[in-house]
Amino acid sequence: MSSQARTYLKFGGATVVIFLLLGYLAYTGVQDSKSYYVTISELHKMGNGAYSKRLRVAGNVQPGSIKRTGTHVQFVLIEQGQLLPVDYTGTEAPPDTFKDDSQALADGSFGRDGVFHAKGLQAKCASKYGPQQPSNRMQADPGKTMTQVQKPSAITSN
Repeated sequence: MSSQARTYLKFGGATVVIFLLLGYLAYTGVQDSKSYYVTISELHKMGNGAYSKRLRVAGNVQPGSIKRTGTHVQFVLIEQGQLLPVDYTGTEAPPDTFKDDSQALADGSFGRDGVFHAKGLQAKCASKYGPQQPSNRMQADPGKTMTQVQKPSAITSN
């Protein structure tokens, strides 16, 4: 075998190793970031399969259940009468919209202790996303039509 053929073989082997390594890193990265969305009732029905997967669980925060210590928060999610205690130990403080009766989405894993251990937490306030109230201008004089209310004033020139 010539020296040129050996050089191509070494280069080809190194290229294959690099592609295999990149493929492995991509596969493990996707597996680590993949999470399954389940409801609280589905979580309780999963059995032992719930302990080995990364999960996302949503529900409403039970009033009076929030206990904060810095960025560590313990609370209870409720959905159709099902309760789930959650222990959030993320690096960021919970969002401002996280409060009693707000909708919350916890991202983490279910422990054998019956507590959902969250590393991520999202919350939204239902009233923030509701439809806007009609303006007071229309309610003030219901006898006027839309064109009469929004009719621009005439500009006169001297």
